Order: sequence, then structure tokens, then C-alpha cells
Amino acid sequence: MLGNLAKKIFGSANDRRLKSYRPKVAEINALEPEVAALSDEALRGRTDEFRAQLAAGKSLDDLLVPAFATVREAAKRAIGQRHFDVQLVGGMVLHEGAISEMKTGEGKTLVATLACYLNALAGNGVHVVTVNDYLARRDSENMGRIYNFLGLTVGVIVHGLDDSERAQAYAADITYGTNNEFGFDYLRDNMKYELNQMVQRGHSYAIVDEVDSILIDEARTPLIISGPSDDRSDLYNSIDKLIPRLDKGDFELDEKQRSASLTEDGNEKVEQLLREAGLLTEGSLYESANVTLVHHVNQALRAHKLFQRDKDYIVRNGEVVIIDEFTGRMMPGRRYSEGQHQALEAKEGVTVQPENVTLASITFQNYFRLYKKLAGMTGTASTESEEFAEIYKLDVVEIPTNKPVRRIDSDDEVYRTSGEKLAAIVTEIEAANAKAQPLLVGTTSIEKSEQLAEYLKTKGYKIIDFGAPGALDKLYAAARSGKPSKQFAVLNARFHEQEAYIVAEAGVPGAITIATNMAGRGTDIQLGGNLDMRLKQECAELEGEAREAREKAIREEVAEFKEKALAGGGLYIIGTERHESRRIDNQLRGRSGRQGDPGQSKFFLSLQDDLMRIFGSDRMDAMLVKLGLQEGEAIIHPWINKALEKAQQKVEARNFDMRKNVLKFDNVMNDQRKVVFEQRREMMAQESLEDVIGEMRHGVVEDLVAAHVPHDAYPEAWDIAGLTEAAKAQLNIEPPLADWAKEEGIADEELRDRLEKAADEAYAAREQMNSLDLTRYIEKQVLLQTLDHLWREHLVVLDHLRQVIGWRGLAQRDPLNEYKSEAFELFDALITRLREIVTAQLMRIEVAHQRPAEPQLPPMQAMHLDPSTGEDELALAQINARIEAGDFSPRALGAAEPAPERDPNNPETWGRIGRNEACPCGSGKKYKHCHGVLA
Repeated sequence: MLGNLAKKIFGSANDRRLKSYRPKVAEINALEPEVAALSDEALRGRTDEFRAQLAAGKSLDDLLVPAFATVREAAKRAIGQRHFDVQLVGGMVLHEGAISEMKTGEGKTLVATLACYLNALAGNGVHVVTVNDYLARRDSENMGRIYNFLGLTVGVIVHGLDDSERAQAYAADITYGTNNEFGFDYLRDNMKYELNQMVQRGHSYAIVDEVDSILIDEARTPLIISGPSDDRSDLYNSIDKLIPRLDKGDFELDEKQRSASLTEDGNEKVEQLLREAGLLTEGSLYESANVTLVHHVNQALRAHKLFQRDKDYIVRNGEVVIIDEFTGRMMPGRRYSEGQHQALEAKEGVTVQPENVTLASITFQNYFRLYKKLAGMTGTASTESEEFAEIYKLDVVEIPTNKPVRRIDSDDEVYRTSGEKLAAIVTEIEAANAKAQPLLVGTTSIEKSEQLAEYLKTKGYKIIDFGAPGALDKLYAAARSGKPSKQFAVLNARFHEQEAYIVAEAGVPGAITIATNMAGRGTDIQLGGNLDMRLKQECAELEGEAREAREKAIREEVAEFKEKALAGGGLYIIGTERHESRRIDNQLRGRSGRQGDPGQSKFFLSLQDDLMRIFGSDRMDAMLVKLGLQEGEAIIHPWINKALEKAQQKVEARNFDMRKNVLKFDNVMNDQRKVVFEQRREMMAQESLEDVIGEMRHGVVEDLVAAHVPHDAYPEAWDIAGLTEAAKAQLNIEPPLADWAKEEGIADEELRDRLEKAADEAYAAREQMNSLDLTRYIEKQVLLQTLDHLWREHLVVLDHLRQVIGWRGLAQRDPLNEYKSEAFELFDALITRLREIVTAQLMRIEVAHQRPAEPQLPPMQAMHLDPSTGEDELALAQINARIEAGDFSPRALGAAEPAPERDPNNPETWGRIGRNEACPCGSGKKYKHCHGVLA
């Protein structure tokens, strides 16, 4: 109560922060006439002036006002857009290293140019992080015109670039790229063997677009660089056949925790089935020798009982493709870890691909915390403000809209059954369609979107095939007449290739679009339709007067359509159920009401929805029947909204705790990763590692003496025979240890000193034999390669340790402390083994007098498992690049074309071949091991 009173009197913390920016906004506005009077050359010259002032001792904060005024003027001249005052505020928030929350359609991409330019003046590089390659390329090109106008360089990191192209992009003043590419480049850099092979030049400042998607949703799982392991496809297929033979009483499911486990009866039954199949030859299922079988059984159980086809994944072209739960997009090339994907492949009867082993990994949390200053922007961050503050030390600042939001958010309608809800949604769709109001219907899965589509078909509606010629003619004709179009489009993973069209036309009067989650689409839905898309599509082949006439007609029609859409009430958002996260619901709602347009939103729920069923009360349905709720009637009350919001808050808090717990464990590995990567970098930077190798050699000697010669013990107690054997094995020398031990008054310290001297002399002789220059080179390569090999083994061991450490809780011991303790011991053992292996190799190495071949990295595959945006960045970028170029053929949209018959003797007839497909030449090998080697 007192808090609310204080807010009314003094304003919220957000209001007070916004107020503090007003004087600077006024100063920037005051400079506008002066800056506008400058010539293009004089405006560009201000960049050099700012850099000179920085070199003279001024700070970036001192330059904020004139720099922002300069960018605003450059934007007007380069791209014809002027920053609003609220966008200036957003730029200041980004410069301060905070999150700028701005509604959809408020121009976040343009806002970033202000902070990017100002921070790029320091010369340390600015990274702008986007969710897919298409947006990275688009934003770098569009906003790059502003930066280039002001004399700054712009680079873009997308999939498929080689190291030289990446290094060039990172050397630019401002670099655009995806979170995956930035993270993978960091990992790959720390696997290189020469400093000049590294592409990144540090982590000074980053702006993360769609910051909630990248730092919250995608941060649930780490980035992983992996290499191939042994093929176990037969084992997956054999175990998969056993799972359908289990009964309900043989396993337990927990949908909240997404876990499945065998009961005692289930364990006994599985053991018996494994014995019958010849997979369990001795002992019980849970003996140490059978741990691998337990793992495979658990993953097969999860694949059958927790993962649903067409919801969690689809099967396409003989592959299991993950469906992102937040966007509903396919994720080709992305795979579940720890054998889960292989278990799904076995379940669906497709080819089981080999598992991979981790070569390097990092979480997004720990990657982005490398930056000295981090900022972000999104339309929905306030609901996750606690996590941003605790994990990333980022404040969330809500920026007011340029024009007041006119969207009407209606109370939710709650029905008893999903059938009643579906009928109510279709009734609402028909009512809106009758007045030519554009509709966006948000669903949470492919299955739900197709159920709704089938229901609409029974009411006489037809689906639009955007790949067919003239597909939009009926929609446009209905929009011109103002009559119901009776057509609808579906945007989900199955129609992923048509996304550009579907989003572009979702604002046409009477358009009905069913979309599986609209998070992170990166495209505004414009009332009346997307003018630029129509111009590219319909005027691509026209020239001269015909083109001008057609362009004029399209512009007039889009303006007319917009007026009709506004008259119909603007874009109407219908949510078919609530998501676990309020953020996703807000993202859907935010598609309507951009830049002051009118709009409407309403969510329809039933007690059979996942959120209500899993987290709601089981007694609610019985209570509603007692209260006399009739079939087809809904409960509508603000209290229902508040109750649902509280349920969502509980789920969000639980998910946050889970992510926080994962991060606590990963921080242990991260501390070790930092040490290893820093040491690696230092080693590469040094011309000679002679001193390091010498210290390692002396450390080995010290360990050997300590192991065989007890301190302050008489020589009779020394294990001279063991020390002699160890010295030969580790140091490749045979000193007269037995004679030394017989000398009167000799102590263990003197024995150690003599052994060190003997090892140093033997190594010096080997240096002379191999040449000093070559020895220095070999020392560095042996040390780096051995460190990499041991670090990869260490990652695997830590991963296994993390999976089982939770059982320590049963003994009343904190799993995290146990993990820290054991991880430290394992790391200490890694250092000892590194010392021993490197010393043993260098004490034996003999080389011909020629420079050895450059060390090669192992075969690698980069993957980020289950990211929240889920785009296939490469495919989406290729599709959008073709559309940008005016190519609207079925191939440009990724539409399937009939595959021509392949002639084994004519590679020209083979078409596109999957890397793991059998080679069409008939050799019996996989394509990547046959003709694909040359591709």
C-alpha cells in the first residue's frame, strides 16, 4: 500500500530513470538545426573529430549528445528515417549497458545505430547480435548505410564464411551476426594453434537484439562443438523395440519436470527383455558394467512417452527434425544431446545417425558475460527482469511508445472443454472476417494449428497455397469488395518456406493467418499488406512506364487496404491458449497495435489446455459443473486473468530456478575453461616456451622423488628400483640412482637436484640434436595439442559427473559442493597428466630437419541444442536472400520439387544429396566419404 502511494507521488523507478534522460534529449534536439546545416563531408568529418577528442581524454559519455545528433542527421540522409525522441532514449539506455524494452514496431533496429556509433568510436569493435542470419545480413546492409555515410566500417558474420572472411568482419568497427556464430567463433578460436589464425579481437561491447529470446530461451542449453564417435545404431534400434512391450505400471511420467523413469516392476521387466534380446549378458541392469544400457533404455523411454510427433518434432525426408516450442519452426541440423535424438530416430524407423562427443562447449550466459559492456533490446523483457539482473547484471528500462497504444486487450474466455473452445474461436473468426478485419490466430503447436485449420475447412474456408500462381488474387479481390474472403493461411514448421509471403499479407483486410507462435519473427505485420514485398513480387519483370504505372497502382491499393483494415478495427489477435511464459503471450499480443494503430486481442482457454491441466486445479471442472456452467458457456472475469498470470509466474520462477541451477554447475567448468583458454593464449603469444617446459620437467622430477623417496627417511627406506624405472619411463634417462643412494649424508633434496640436472642435460643434448629453432616450435605444438586432448577428455568426464552427482543428495551432501570438489580434483589431475605426458614426449622426440606439417583440428560439427528461436539460419537466409533479389520461384521459397531420376554414372542428375545419404554412384559408402569428399 505504501509502495503504491510512493509510486503515485514520486513515480516508479522506471519513470524516474526516464525523466533523467529528458535534458539530454532536449540538448540533442537543440543541436539538430546546426547539424542539419552541415554538408555531407562536414557531417562525415565529425567522426574523426570525435575520435580525436577521445584520444585527448574525453569519455564516450561526454560525446553522447553530439554523436547522437550526428547519427540522427546521417539516418535522415542515408535511409530517409529520423529518430524519434523515444528512440533517442532507447539509445541512451543501450549505451549505459541496460535492456531497452520497446514495443513491436517502435524501430529497435534504428535505435541500435545510436549506441553502436558512439561505442564504435573507441575502436574496440561493437557486436550486434541477432537471432538469425537473414536479420544479421538485412540489418547490416540497411543500417550499414548510416555507418558507411559516417566513415565507419561494417562486417557481418553468417554461416558459411571461412576464417579470413570472419577475421575481416570482426576487424570492422561494427559487426553484425547471430548468437550462435559469435559463440562458435569464440570456441573455435580457442582450438587454434596460432594467434594469427584467431578471428575475434576481443569482447568490448555487444547489443543483443531479441535479448529475451537469446539470453533466456536459448540459454537453456549450451553451444557445443562436437566430433564423431562410434556408431551404435544397432543398439538404439534393438532397445527401441522393447519399449512398446512395457505397460503403464512399468514406468512413471512427470510432465512438469519432463522426466520418465522405470518403476521397480519396470526394471525387472526391462532386465528380462534385455536378457532375451541378448543385450544383458551378466549381472543386473544397474551394475557398473551395464551403465550404458541404462542410459539407452532411459532415452528410449523418454522418446516414446514424452516426445510427441508433430509437436516436439516432425519426420521430414527421412530425418527427425526438432520443432521449437516457442516459435514452431523447424530446426534442421539441430539435434538433441546425450543420445536422445538417436532414440527418436530409432522410434520413427529412420536412419540412426552416430552420436557425437563434445570437443568444446560454453553456455550463452558465460559467453555473453565475457563482454565488458552488454546491452539488449526487445519488446518483452520486464517479466524476466529478475533473471536479467541476477545472471547478467542488466537492468530493464521500459521505453514509452512514440504514439499511445490503442489496442484493446480483452479478458480471457475460459471453457470447460477444448471442443467448446474451438467452436468459440471459429465463431469469433467468422464475426471478424465478416467485417474484413485482419486476423492473426496464435497456436502453441503444429497439431493445434492443424486442428483449427481442419475445423475451418468444415465451415467452408479454404487454405491459401502461396506457392501456387495467383494464390493471392482471391484475397485481394475480397479485400477490394469488403466481403469475407473465406480463405486462411497457416504459418508453422510445415509451411516454413512460405513465411515471408504469409507475414507480408497478414495485414490485408479479411486475411486470416494461423501461426504457431510469433516469437522472434523479426517482421512487423503492416495493415494493408507489405508494400515492399508486393512491389518486388509484382514488378520484378516490368520496366519503364509499365513498371511506374504498376507501382503507383500497388501503392494506392495498399493505402486503400490499410484504410479498410483500420475501419475493421485493426489487426485482431486471437490466442488459442496461454503459454507457460507471459513473455510469449505478450509477443503475440504485441503484433497488433504498432505505431498507434488500433487493434484487439483475446485469449481463449479450456480446462483441457496443457497449462490448465498440468498446473491448474483438478477440482475446477467439477466445481464449474456444480455451479451450473452450461456447454458452450465461458467464464469471463479479470480475476481469471490474474489467477492465470500467477500460475504463469510460478512456472517462470520454476524455470528460472532450473536455469540458475544449471548455471551454478556450469560456472565450475567455466572457471576452468577460462584458465585453460587464457593459458593457451599466453602460450601461443610467446616466442619460446623453454621456461614453461623446464618447469614442467622439474615438476615431474619432484613428483617422482616424492612418490618413491619419503621425506626425511633413511636411504634404506627409499624405493630406488621404482624411481629408476619411473625415471626411464617419464624422463628417458637412467642416472646412477643406486650409487647416489649409497653416498653418506645424501638427502632427498639433493637426490632431486641431481635428477633435475641429469634431466636438463639430457634435454639439452636432445635440443642440439634436433636444432634449437625446431625444438622451440615442437615444444609449443606438443604442449597445445596435449592440452587440447586432455581438456576434451576432461569435458566428457565432467559431463558424466554432472549427470550422477545429484544422487549425493540422498546422503545429505550438497551435490553442488561435491561437484566443485571433485571437479577441482579432476582439474588438478589434468594438470599433472599434462606435465607428465608433455615431458615424456619431449624427452623422446626425434625429428627430421624439416618443418613438420601444421596441426589440423579434428572433424567438427557446431550445434546449439534446442534454441528458443529455432530458425534454420542458413536455409532461412538463403530463402530471404532470393526473395530480396526478386526471385519468387518455388525454388526460392524452398518448395519441394520432384526429384529427377539419378543416373549413377552421371553426377549432373544427382541433384542435392544429404551428407549421410548413400552415394548415388553405387559404391555403398556414405556420400560424405565418397564423391562428397570433393564437394
